[in-house]
Amino acid sequence: MTMTSRFRKFVLTAHITFSVGWLGAVAGFLALAIAGLTSQDAQMIRAAYLAMELIGWFVIVPFSIGALLTGLVQSLGTEWGLFRHYWVLVKFLLTIGATIVLLLHMQPISYIAGVASETSLSNTELRGLQIQLVADAGAALLVLLAATTISVYKPWGRIRYGPRKEYEQHEGVPDRGSKTKKSWGLYTLLGLIILVLLVVILHLIGGGPGGR
Repeated sequence: MTMTSRFRKFVLTAHITFSVGWLGAVAGFLALAIAGLTSQDAQMIRAAYLAMELIGWFVIVPFSIGALLTGLVQSLGTEWGLFRHYWVLVKFLLTIGATIVLLLHMQPISYIAGVASETSLSNTELRGLQIQLVADAGAALLVLLAATTISVYKPWGRIRYGPRKEYEQHEGVPDRGSKTKKSWGLYTLLGLIILVLLVVILHLIGGGPGGR
């Protein structure tokens, strides 16, 4: 599938908008999570968690899904492809992992917002969950920053298989120094994939706040 120039620009604009909006919303979410954890004002704490639920459901979730779908359309509809370059594949996996973990975390966020709407949270009530929300928001922000960095630097090169490999063999493209670069690149790639899978599995089996 090849997109027209006009449609490609539209999808790219939408993808950038969703991605930047997702990153900004997570940063705001982190600020509210820190305020809810550290504030001594009961009204401030209540307002912070109620706002976190609204931002989560009406901004972060839609923007994350929008970034995932527009990124998929853009990769499949352009020369980049989804399985042609390591950086595209890694970014796609990071986005999927972050979206899945986000959806799993919305349950405890809604729970603590419900508690805050009915009672005044003290410094000891749900302390562990409050700390977990700060940690999760910080981790999500790091993942999104990593995805942004990958988009800019486009590391690891091209996935060498199929027609591309045959082309290089036919043309006799030099491969000097590629083994060393490929080694550390593949190790980093595998590490990122394992990290994403580990986080998702831990939350699926109840290792995160969703299992509380």
